[in-house]
Amino acid sequence: MRIGLVCPYAWDAPGGVRSHVADLAQTLIARGHEVSVLAPIDESDDVPEWIVDGGNPVSVPYNGSVAKLSFGVKATGRVRRWIRDGNFDVLHVHEPLAPSLSLLACWVGRGPIVATWHSSSERSRMLSASFYIAQTAMEKVTARIAVSEDARRFLVGHLGGDAVLIPNGVRVSDFVTDERLEAFDSSRPSMVFLGRMDEPRKGLDVLVAALPAIVERVPNVQVVIVGPGDVEEQRDSLDPSVRDNVVYLGRVSDADKARAFASADVYVAPHTGGESFGIVLAEAMAASTAVLASDLPAFRSVLADGAAGRLFPTGDSAALAAAAVDLLINSDARAELVEAGRVRVMDFDWDHVVDDVLAVYDSVTVNGEHVTEDLRGQLVGRLMGRS
Repeated sequence: MRIGLVCPYAWDAPGGVRSHVADLAQTLIARGHEVSVLAPIDESDDVPEWIVDGGNPVSVPYNGSVAKLSFGVKATGRVRRWIRDGNFDVLHVHEPLAPSLSLLACWVGRGPIVATWHSSSERSRMLSASFYIAQTAMEKVTARIAVSEDARRFLVGHLGGDAVLIPNGVRVSDFVTDERLEAFDSSRPSMVFLGRMDEPRKGLDVLVAALPAIVERVPNVQVVIVGPGDVEEQRDSLDPSVRDNVVYLGRVSDADKARAFASADVYVAPHTGGESFGIVLAEAMAASTAVLASDLPAFRSVLADGAAGRLFPTGDSAALAAAAVDLLINSDARAELVEAGRVRVMDFDWDHVVDDVLAVYDSVTVNGEHVTEDLRGQLVGRLMGRS
């Protein structure tokens, strides 16, 4: 099958959607499908051969963050050429209403279009204001996927209709490693944070506020911060009593991300909102790292209501500190979470998840031909029953 995937966000920017598209592409290629991915790309980016340049990205505020998107006349031309030259059996657009390549692909695409929703929020002013514009794009979409119940509720609430629930996937084998990063001192208990330091919803300030209480109980703890941001600004904001306990690594490769998880005793995810799934939690579980996370609905779902990871009240630094101290000094508690995480993460292994994605593709096309509405209804109905 010839499959075109559209990622609206810059390929060099870390994030759940970009990781999802990359992992899906590699899994589909391993299954023998022909895959092409269209994404915004900086000229200096070194990308796989199956990535097609969708234009230089521009940083704009979007979805509670600053996203690097590509849009405009030149981007529209690139989308048209890519779709024409690709002659895809299925066009799979991620975050279809993002004002970037995804929305453009929905407008100019022909044939079967599958759309996946990743984001969720209580309400969207942008969608409310541009409802009719969104509807013109959605009229072209043949089948819808949501990565979580929150994402599905967001879609239904803003646009109507429904979607098949297929969770984010993780390439579990990519995170199984015995290699450690040199930055981690194996003689010290350690925690790792991963995310953009300057993005409030990633919750680094919640973790920073908890550090004095953690260091008081576990004086030799090492806290490793991984992700882009202004290191000097972040370091200056630390309480002087904890500065020697914190190491900043900046942005790392995917391989080093796996090593960072495997090197830490505890992965802490103090996010404050805006998460519809939590793929990074699954990655940590795949690396056999104990997870400590905010009690966001999306995180609670991934962690099986706390069975596969410790949860603390969102935004509560004191509760984060107490839970972190307990896990750092209690190796049995960590071991229980690690084992539960190993079992839980297999539900999100791409080798399993991709079968449901392919079933959606089959629901809109069979051997490169459009299916009848009756057959598509039967196939989607079976998937909806499983979700």
